[in-house]
Amino acid sequence: MAYDLDQFVTDCRAILKRDPGPHGREDVRAHLERLLANKDFLARTCGDDAPLGLKVLYEDKDLGFQVLAHINDKARKSPPHDHGASWAIYGQATKHTDMIEWEREGGDEKHAELKEVKRYRLNPGEAGIYQNGAIHSIDYPDHARFIRVTGTNLDKIDRVRFDLATGEVQRMTPQQAT
Repeated sequence: MAYDLDQFVTDCRAILKRDPGPHGREDVRAHLERLLANKDFLARTCGDDAPLGLKVLYEDKDLGFQVLAHINDKARKSPPHDHGASWAIYGQATKHTDMIEWEREGGDEKHAELKEVKRYRLNPGEAGIYQNGAIHSIDYPDHARFIRVTGTNLDKIDRVRFDLATGEVQRMTPQQAT
């Protein structure tokens, strides 16, 4: 029997209860890659017939983490941003997502200078992790789809994005996943 969403959630709960820190999150990332190997799950959740948009697949009432499906129709390139006090794990389902990790080199609450520190591509079946406060940007083509696990509902916490041209730091609006 293939590893499914229910098993993944059960494993995430056990892992995050045991170790909610970076090592536990790395274990969740590895388990997400295992879930991404389930072709039936991907077809149902991220296939051509899946409704477009952002869908909450699971939200843990005790631990707060969410499992979300991003079913994208159009290409998108995000500005550098963070997930505030949360972490995020991106698991590629279809196409690819180019990731850039950034380091903040100075500034204040309203302005910042960023330096690119790492660039890579997530291909189907691969998952990447961003710990609390990590700054990153994503770039994906039409019909790219991914599963994302976050430490909390991002609509309920402060997050920021960065304008590379002006250095302006802007508060992000809710992602409308709930």
